[in-house]
Amino acid sequence: QVQLVESGGGLVQPGGSLRLSCAASGSIFSINTMGWYRRTPGKERELVATITSRGSTNYADSVKGRFTISRDNAKNTVYLQMSMLKPEDTSVYYCNYKHLIIDYWGQGTQVTVSS
Repeated sequence: QVQLVESGGGLVQPGGSLRLSCAASGSIFSINTMGWYRRTPGKERELVATITSRGSTNYADSVKGRFTISRDNAKNTVYLQMSMLKPEDTSVYYCNYKHLIIDYWGQGTQVTVSS
């Protein structure tokens, strides 16, 4: 079992920044991919960004140049630095951990971009 605890969501004005954190604990494999997804009411869940344990990253086109994903393998923690936030970034953001067919999700953290 893997537990994921997210933090850092909240309300921010357009153009502002937020940093999300997700700490993993439990039966962690050293080789894994962690990432962030988001789900907005009325839309399907979408990938935001992922990062492998070796540091390879992948971003959704909609966040490239604005969001940066990083991780601290010693702390089993992944971060999402979000800048130049837009109202359309408003969503519930979920942390994800993957190892082969093993797949875990965090409880989600709300990000609201509004003036």
